[in-house]
Amino acid sequence: MRSAAYKPGDIVVVPFPFSTPRAKKRRPALVCSRQEFNGASGHLVLAMITTATANGWPSDVRVLDLASAGLPPGSVVRWKLFTLPISTVIRKIGALSAPDRSACGLEQPVRIGATA
Repeated sequence: MRSAAYKPGDIVVVPFPFSTPRAKKRRPALVCSRQEFNGASGHLVLAMITTATANGWPSDVRVLDLASAGLPPGSVVRWKLFTLPISTVIRKIGALSAPDRSACGLEQPVRIGATA
């Protein structure tokens, strides 16, 4: 997928730990950054997605439309943000539905850097 093709609300799979794309564990993450940033920087701002809700954070957002997102039952967006080079993304598995995007506040994607 072209680097600028990732947009806010997309769900991608990334290696964990983040240090190597050949890591054995793979985890879903939510794209939060705008396409302009992604294309210009070659990086994505991502939020963690987890099913580990026993010790949830107050800001966790439960994903309701799991089919559209390509996620397993019990998935939540956890607002633990990180950046990764686009080249480390393994694949896109889905995207948040409009109601889930709204619940996550993605109508205003993360703005990074100056705008013209």
